[in-house]
Amino acid sequence: MPFNTNKDIRILQLSALPAPALIQMFSGLLLLLIGAELSVRAAVHLAAIFKVRPLLIGMTVVAMGTSAPQMAVSLQAAFADNTDIAVGSVIGGNIFNVLVILGLCALIIPLRVARQVLHIDIPLMIGACLLAIGLSWNGEFSKFDGALLLAGLLVCLIVIIRQGGHTPRHGHAETTEKPRTFTRILMLAAGLLLLTAGGHLLVDASVVIAIHLGLSERIVGLTIIAIGTSLPALMTSLIAAFRGERDIAVGNVIGSNLFNLLGVLGVTALFAPVPLTISPNAMVFDLPIMLGVSLLCVPLFYSGYRIDRMEGLFLLSLYLTYGLHILAISTGMALAERLETKMLTLVLPVLGVVVAWGTIRAWRRQH
Repeated sequence: MPFNTNKDIRILQLSALPAPALIQMFSGLLLLLIGAELSVRAAVHLAAIFKVRPLLIGMTVVAMGTSAPQMAVSLQAAFADNTDIAVGSVIGGNIFNVLVILGLCALIIPLRVARQVLHIDIPLMIGACLLAIGLSWNGEFSKFDGALLLAGLLVCLIVIIRQGGHTPRHGHAETTEKPRTFTRILMLAAGLLLLTAGGHLLVDASVVIAIHLGLSERIVGLTIIAIGTSLPALMTSLIAAFRGERDIAVGNVIGSNLFNLLGVLGVTALFAPVPLTISPNAMVFDLPIMLGVSLLCVPLFYSGYRIDRMEGLFLLSLYLTYGLHILAISTGMALAERLETKMLTLVLPVLGVVVAWGTIRAWRRQH
């Protein structure tokens, strides 16, 4: 019987995965599930108590909490002089947030999008992408660039909070609701803490397993770490979608992207011992992809102010193609190249035509 060396080596690598890393990975997933459930429940109740839309809670408090693992990983990478990972994980995380999180949530339940999201929040996200790309023109993020990014985050927060303030609400909760309010705040804090701890466990375990399998540092940064640090946002949005809280599901994605680009990159660039260098590949490929993904939200969200299941499938197919491309150019894997070609020539054109036709029909109905 013929001996397939490559296949046998791969089977040996998979069977010899370190048990502590596997236990750590499943423990991280469990913490993420519990933390996401607590965070969504607390956010919904706090929005009801203070008479604000869940979208505002999702885009601010919840988004900041789900971005905490990204902040920790980027700072750690920057101080370890792994600036490619610090920047690449933010870019990869933002791409993952839009294509995968929104795509999966739309498959669960079609996402209705508030007009505020299309008219204010999406332009803010696109503006953050343009600011980051503009500051990266010289191939690095300096401390001054970090300060500009943080200033941009402050402006975005002011705009979001002021817009959220247009919804009728009470300035203070009733006296009888104060104990309940305090309990919900503690629940939210506990949920965000569990999300952060679970994210750290999952990222550390994923890196160990990726290195054990011989994956390159670029793949680890753009995919493993980017996906791992985005899992708190993924779990939170999925739980919100299952519970029918669509505002939190969408707001968490947009808010996380804003905090990643402006907050995480800003703080990391400001406190890193050296400027954050940006690889040429990131400047000519990953950053434009991130901007294109953000721009894609405009026609998708405009089509009836919702993202249906077909559009969710289209977003997931885009990420699959992106992942196959990264895998193909990094490893030279022939199978990845063939699958990428099939996606580009068969799957994406068909889905693109269907989504475009749906967008045109929705535009005609609105006009």
